[in-house]
Amino acid sequence: MKFKKIYKSLFFSIFFFSVTSIFAQTTIITGKVTDAGNKQTLPYVVVGFTGTTTGVTTDNNGNYRLSTTNQTYKQIKISFLGYKDAFLAVVPGKEQVINVKLFPSAQQLAQVTIKAGKKPKYRNKDNPAVELIRKVIENKEKNRPEAYDYVEYREYDKMMFGAANVSAKFSDRKFFRKYKFILDNRDSTTVPGKSILPIFLNEKISQNYYRKNPEKNREIVLGEKNVNFGPAVDNAGLNQYFKHLYTKVNIYDNNVLLITSQFLSPISDNSPNYYKFFITDTITDDHNNKLVELSFTPRNTTDVLFEGRIYITLDGNYAVQKANLIVNKNININFIRSIQVDLTFEQNPDGRYHMSKSTTTADFGASKKDAKSSLFGTRTITLGNYVVNKPRPDTAYNKQSEEASDEAKNRSDAFWQKNRLDTLTTAESKVYKNIDSLKDMPSYKRTVDIATLLLAGYKGFGKFEIGPANTFYSFNPVEGFKLRFGGRTTPALSKRYYFETYAAYGFKDERWKYFLSATYSLNNKSIYKFPQNYLRASFQRDTKIPGANLQFVQEDNFLLSFKRGVNDKYLYNDNYRIDYVHEFESHFSYSAGFNNWKQEPAGSLYFRPMDDLTHPVHDLTSTEITAGLRYAPNEEFYQGKIYRTPLPNKYPIYQVQFTAGLKNVFGGEYNYQKIDARIDKRVYESQLGYADVAVYGGKVFGTVPYPLLSIPRANQTYAYDIDSYNLMNFLEFVYDHYEGVRIDQHFMGFFFNKVPLFKKLKWRETASLKVLWGGLSDGNNPSIHPSLYQLPVDDNGVPLTYSLGRTPYVEGSVGIENIFKLIRVDFVERFNYLNHPNVANWGIRTRIKFDF
Repeated sequence: MKFKKIYKSLFFSIFFFSVTSIFAQTTIITGKVTDAGNKQTLPYVVVGFTGTTTGVTTDNNGNYRLSTTNQTYKQIKISFLGYKDAFLAVVPGKEQVINVKLFPSAQQLAQVTIKAGKKPKYRNKDNPAVELIRKVIENKEKNRPEAYDYVEYREYDKMMFGAANVSAKFSDRKFFRKYKFILDNRDSTTVPGKSILPIFLNEKISQNYYRKNPEKNREIVLGEKNVNFGPAVDNAGLNQYFKHLYTKVNIYDNNVLLITSQFLSPISDNSPNYYKFFITDTITDDHNNKLVELSFTPRNTTDVLFEGRIYITLDGNYAVQKANLIVNKNININFIRSIQVDLTFEQNPDGRYHMSKSTTTADFGASKKDAKSSLFGTRTITLGNYVVNKPRPDTAYNKQSEEASDEAKNRSDAFWQKNRLDTLTTAESKVYKNIDSLKDMPSYKRTVDIATLLLAGYKGFGKFEIGPANTFYSFNPVEGFKLRFGGRTTPALSKRYYFETYAAYGFKDERWKYFLSATYSLNNKSIYKFPQNYLRASFQRDTKIPGANLQFVQEDNFLLSFKRGVNDKYLYNDNYRIDYVHEFESHFSYSAGFNNWKQEPAGSLYFRPMDDLTHPVHDLTSTEITAGLRYAPNEEFYQGKIYRTPLPNKYPIYQVQFTAGLKNVFGGEYNYQKIDARIDKRVYESQLGYADVAVYGGKVFGTVPYPLLSIPRANQTYAYDIDSYNLMNFLEFVYDHYEGVRIDQHFMGFFFNKVPLFKKLKWRETASLKVLWGGLSDGNNPSIHPSLYQLPVDDNGVPLTYSLGRTPYVEGSVGIENIFKLIRVDFVERFNYLNHPNVANWGIRTRIKFDF
């Protein structure tokens, strides 16, 4: 459900604005370039309008497509190293096909004759283009901004999303006439061949400081401006998610993260092994500096690589002065028709270069095929006022500000006109006012309300909303049919106060269940907004499966009611909690809590002391205090109004939780201590995709019955759960010390892309491995301490719950994801402890995973 929340605004925009196209007066030229002698197609040929920087390169099959709205461009130039330049006239404002035959120069023609017309095989050895790129790689470190001891600059960051090629007649239809003021606000000049209708706009101006030793980065947000779609959409969270897709591109990094995929930079340390390079031109820039134009293309077009051109200085620095990076359309990325990154660098007084502008554009659509309408997004980052090697006081570098102040969020129009390092188009300048008018329209509010119900499962009523809808009905062996109804408050009631509640009834056990929580924000922000600082009190009376990895409040999910095997071991729970959470801008946080928990066995579960098996215990009460530490450097979120979802990145997350049981406090029956630790990290592996890795462990100190021991996260549903053991039965194992590792590998089509059928289907490979070590010490063994509860057995005395021995529990899977762009299917196998009752040796599990 939370993934649907992430995309609800994106889907709404696509649904609302994806319509038939209107074509501006655009010159569109397509064709094929071939060798005039042997008729073979020529890849990587530069085709551009004469006397301009507007151009493209041919693909592997020699095809090109060039377009512009500039009616003064009347000639194209076709150039390729070793061939004579060709100049051909074009008709402005029309679509035309121009096939080109290039004639080799005399020297090249002789080579072709000697080799009987065969195209020479591409080699790195003795290739001047490869020798040049190796020089660029050798000089990368000194050309990074971090090579300076001190750097400061002003940055203007503009993010725009809009609908492309919306028909001019669309706004004249009766239903949409009321939205005419928005639909007619189009821009047909900025992007050649496209008419853009801006919908979303965010601007930010910041002052940035960098110091190498000790290394510090600081960003001071001077101004930030964002469209406001109304209370149903978290506008800041939407902006955060878009910027996660459009990350800042640093060509000097070995890998570039873009639209959730990692691309190998054309100047990465091993780029000659993945790219083909060609010297295609030599030019002079505005400062009379000589530049070499290097064209490059992937050796394998299905790998996650760029194609395009980079311009290299010949001043001894071998720096990138300009770059044009294009994502090959054959790459296995969903919903993306095209992506392009344009980088421009300016010269410092010392002769080195710094990036002055970065523009990333992407064309989104349900299909990669050419279509008349789409969603178009662009992020432009402009850098100015660049100062190097000018030290500042320590205070200039120490504090990191992650969020704009209220003053920065309410800057005047005069401030923006004075401080923008770039300009807004006429259409962009009207977006703020247009969306403000839109969000107050009753028809818009109704549409968003319906979309929220369908995608998020909540129906809003201003200060309160009902849901989630998928928990209204569920079933299980203990409660039978279970009906549940609940809801939560919204920020329309208060940012500082937040309430959530539900009531449920099981028709088999004829018991009422309910939940109530009250949360108070201590920093006058939403409790879900970073950095959190809140106090929460709650009470819950409900059922729970021991060891199930399901959110306590969300466990009544209808789809999770379907389970394999025997799953009738339940607990009735009365849980009183007080929790305090405090996050800091450094992404370090701590938590503290108090928990009074009464557990009553249900179904086939029982609490029987070993020394008195004929008199089972009715319930078990524990009183706990908890303390937790968490550090997640550079963590990002998609921030909703009353939820937040972490956005994966390369940085690790460290967590430690300490729990102490208190005997004779509010009925607590045992003294004990627990400590649990965990590290999570996404490991990016360039062309091999990425792996989500988790390492964890814990220990229980004290003598306690099995419900208070550590219980692994088992899963008997048919869904594939990343963090659970998908072939382990509920309560199959308990232990008082454990260590584990989980690896979930996503190859992103690295192997399938080389198989024609799989390449066409866009399927991707996955693999996982989960290993769990653990054990039960003598102090918690019921056979040695008969006052402890017997580990569950069936009616015939066959054990159902075990302690792990010296052999770890191991399960693994191989799978296919991106089926219909949504479904992941895993073949899961369990490798040991196969003699336990009612276990599955293997199984097929599915998971819904929306991703690019």
